[in-house]
Amino acid sequence: MRVLTPLDERNADPDPIRQFHQWLALAHREGLKEPTAMTLATAARNGQPSARMVLLKGADEQGFVFFTNYESRKGRELRQNARAALVFYWAQLDRQVRVTGRVSKLSAADSDVYFASRPLGSRFGAAASKQSSVIPSRAALEERLAKLKAKYQDQGPPRPTHWGGYRVRPDEIEFWQQGEHRLHDRLRYRRRRDGAWRIDRLSP
Repeated sequence: MRVLTPLDERNADPDPIRQFHQWLALAHREGLKEPTAMTLATAARNGQPSARMVLLKGADEQGFVFFTNYESRKGRELRQNARAALVFYWAQLDRQVRVTGRVSKLSAADSDVYFASRPLGSRFGAAASKQSSVIPSRAALEERLAKLKAKYQDQGPPRPTHWGGYRVRPDEIEFWQQGEHRLHDRLRYRRRRDGAWRIDRLSP
């Protein structure tokens, strides 16, 4: 039976990004499927929420990075309300991380670099898909894809201007670890005005 390090204020890293990377590294070592998968929750201007799974592509002191179609539902909602929440849930480790913060676009140059690193098929897929829009059929999507492949062939399409990266700059990060009898451990990091982090223990 796996014994996890207790989640305690005395041994938690004072920097939540470093603490997050410690937990993510364990998820990778344990062979979890898609350990970078995260729920991304957004809300429209009227407060209507929506959530979906995306993949984390980077995390540092600047924030958590993911890539998507800017014209998708999440992209439209982020234009209206540039705040989001992320949830990582690693069931096999009995751990969860929640992130909330403001969202901004990555630079075009950064998006270009990442797009060029993607597999050829994924680049064609991003160029072919008008994400979240209504389409008449699967055949219509495949026809659009075939036209793009005929046009760009082996070199692949350039990054579409409607596709790129976002960064969630966290103002709050919570680490949750399952405990016996539902007495879970919860440590919340909150960014102070001076940029430092305050750690509080929350009741389960």
